Amino acid sequence: MSEPPAAPLTTADGVPLKVSLRRTVRRSKIKALLLVAPLLVFLFIAFLMPLFEMLWRSVDNPEVSTHLSRTVAALEGWNGESLPDEAVFAALAEDLREGQQERNLGLLSSRLNYEKSGMRSTISRTARRVGTLEPPYRESLIEVNDTWGELDTWKLIQREASPYTVSYYLAAMDRQLSPDGEIVKVPEYMQIHATLFWRTLWMSAVITGLTLALGFPVAFLLANLPMRHSNLLMILVLLPFWTSLLVRTTTWIAILQSQGVLNDIMVFLGVVADEARWQMIHNKMGTVIAMTHILLPFMILPLYSVMKTIPPSYMRAARSLGASRF
Repeated sequence: MSEPPAAPLTTADGVPLKVSLRRTVRRSKIKALLLVAPLLVFLFIAFLMPLFEMLWRSVDNPEVSTHLSRTVAALEGWNGESLPDEAVFAALAEDLREGQQERNLGLLSSRLNYEKSGMRSTISRTARRVGTLEPPYRESLIEVNDTWGELDTWKLIQREASPYTVSYYLAAMDRQLSPDGEIVKVPEYMQIHATLFWRTLWMSAVITGLTLALGFPVAFLLANLPMRHSNLLMILVLLPFWTSLLVRTTTWIAILQSQGVLNDIMVFLGVVADEARWQMIHNKMGTVIAMTHILLPFMILPLYSVMKTIPPSYMRAARSLGASRF
């Protein structure tokens, strides 16, 4: 005869053991979640919300559609090949008259001036005189300011009527939208962002390389020297954290300036002539030197924390298997 199946294990109150374990694990997870909930809320409010806000503002474009609502509606279906008809000019006059009364044309003029120079003065001058204008508004507005007679002006208003824009991203790459909606380069005298980006990347790479070259040997010594020597070296590494960043920056200015300590020493040693002192501050060289000094501890400490966890036996094993000392 076969033996009867064993009875499931239960707790003292008769609940199956598996069910009781699941409940216990679930309660533990809920408690852990409640413990970290304040931190998650703080991160959401202090970090994620501002980040999402900035991303939204980078494409948000409400000024034209809000303050020139009648004009935007009248421009629907405009072919863009000739000046709009009288109805569009009348709608513009009404929008400007209302904006002048409510004094809310500042954002509109700034937004359009960002895309086309001179639009701020055009809108403000027209808004001041719009109360005295009479039909036909097409001739009246063009008489107030010739800009309203330019086809590019109306193409700009029609394009910027969209609630979203890529203009800010294009400007960051020294690009802009032409009146026909094509992406073109800004004039050469305005091309600055791309140069600054590449210069920043280049200097970041140089500073990173210098901090790695200087910090790796120090981190290796910290991880391998006897405790009494490594403690002293660690104090020297941490010493800059006990000094104000402003004090360190001012010190580098005193050292690197034309009449500074370093130039005086080189002139005294005959390395450079007194009239040919090196300019090592307020330029790329000064930035690289100062930033390398400031960021060096931030390279040494992570390297040291990793090297310290590598057992010396691993190094000896690698050598015995044919690895070079390097």
